Amino acid sequence: MEASSAETFDREGRLDSLFADYKDMEGPGVAVALVYDNELVFSKGYGSANLEYDIPVDPSSTIFHIASVSKQFTVFAAMLLEEAGKLSMQDDVREYIPEVPDFGETITLKDLAAHTGGLRDQWNLLGMAGWRLDDVITLEHVMKLVEHQQALNFPPGEEYLYSNTGFTLLAEVVARVSGQSFAEFTDEHIFQPLGMENTLFYDDHRKIVPGRAYSYHSYNDDYRKSVLSYANVGATSLFTTVEDLSLWVKNFHETKVGTPEIFETMNTQVALADGSTFGGALGQFVSNYKGLHQISHGGADAGYRTYLGRFPGHQAAVILFSNYAGFNSRDKAMKVADIFLEEHLAGPLVPAAELIDAEAPDAEELESLTGNYWNDQRKYAATIEVHEDTLRYRSGGARHTLLPIDRYTFYVPGDSRQLIFAFAESLDEPAMVMTANNDMPVSYTRYSPREYDEDELTDFAGTYYSDELGTVYTFKVKDGRLTASHRRHSDIIFSPLKEDTFEGNRWYFRTVQFERDEAGNIRGMYVSSGRVRDLWFEKRDE
Repeated sequence: MEASSAETFDREGRLDSLFADYKDMEGPGVAVALVYDNELVFSKGYGSANLEYDIPVDPSSTIFHIASVSKQFTVFAAMLLEEAGKLSMQDDVREYIPEVPDFGETITLKDLAAHTGGLRDQWNLLGMAGWRLDDVITLEHVMKLVEHQQALNFPPGEEYLYSNTGFTLLAEVVARVSGQSFAEFTDEHIFQPLGMENTLFYDDHRKIVPGRAYSYHSYNDDYRKSVLSYANVGATSLFTTVEDLSLWVKNFHETKVGTPEIFETMNTQVALADGSTFGGALGQFVSNYKGLHQISHGGADAGYRTYLGRFPGHQAAVILFSNYAGFNSRDKAMKVADIFLEEHLAGPLVPAAELIDAEAPDAEELESLTGNYWNDQRKYAATIEVHEDTLRYRSGGARHTLLPIDRYTFYVPGDSRQLIFAFAESLDEPAMVMTANNDMPVSYTRYSPREYDEDELTDFAGTYYSDELGTVYTFKVKDGRLTASHRRHSDIIFSPLKEDTFEGNRWYFRTVQFERDEAGNIRGMYVSSGRVRDLWFEKRDE
């Protein structure tokens, strides 16, 4: 804690209670920094930065990998070059990186910075291709995957879908235009001028960084290392301390590097081709938290969990870093904001007063909303069920309790994303729409599940090859379940959803839709995994 903060910040005890589980040096830790009126008013470390050597977390010297919070620096670096007249954010990425395939559409640098370029996500592609995320993953690996892509998720500018690939490419544009490595450029033009002495982009997995925190996950009643060996930058890989990041926060209001115009552009919501917005700015997201305008981003790689939430109306910020995979950085940051900014907050996200008792659904009405729901755009299946007289949502690993606002509208209590589920009022055509903060709504239709016996499943057995990934999966029926094997991955087990559509139990292989020829024979499959849509695998003859 800064010397001056003891005089200006009187809520340390309440914050300490939020991090009581992280005070033990036998477990991972948390670093916290708070900015108000553009001054650092509080910083503190809890727990251990390194469990092997009993090194405590220190807010001024413990360096964390902050994952996707890195992205705003990548945007800023590109915009510094735009300010210098060396590029335009409206330029086609292929002007600087001709290795990017010609998809017949222009992908601008701004599209990369706004997640609107339609590029498939690098981590999902790497997973599909056989990488583990604790492998060494270099820029070259990512670029080779990009070079072989044959399709986009959607036409540029028409949708938003989070894409790490775009930020890796944007960092590479900065490197090629500046003639420096991205790490060198950001150090010279951002970190040194701002006095961020403990900050760097980590582009070499072999580099030694004194003071670095290592990350962990729970394993039974103990901890295990969460290994991170990235050697790529732009989408991730910024190393910094919470106190260093507070200097970056202050630069938004008392500009030492860049211009107010750059920050205004970065902070403004991006419009899609149809004029709609989705809560995304450039390298950041815009939302409302209990009446306060917030610009934020979170990060999650290996066991690192980070969050930077800025509240421009009060020149304030909440900065949280943890080296524990079980730490929910967004929700914990909002709990910090509840204490830190309590006199400025408007109240609960979904006031209980909105629930009109006369319109609350009864048991029969709740049951009428249950069933299986499908989003064809994102290739997601979800289940709505009643458990102990309460509606619940299940999709993949997500589980949410839904409480009613009225008969057809529900919210997720205690979730800072402000998740709202709205069902169609006509029970003859049931449908569901999910929204979160300012995100684009996700629409679902109801479907009837398809069951398969073992003989029917054998139709899908065979070897499938992706030219885009240069990889093969072999499907077979094992113990009555459709199962896929890969030389570098554990087997993937599939559950049937709809006709010729299955859900896998791996994050990188979530949904498979098999394609038949005119004779009804399986000719291949489209694989989707959230940030990758419809990647084609051709069935090979045995």
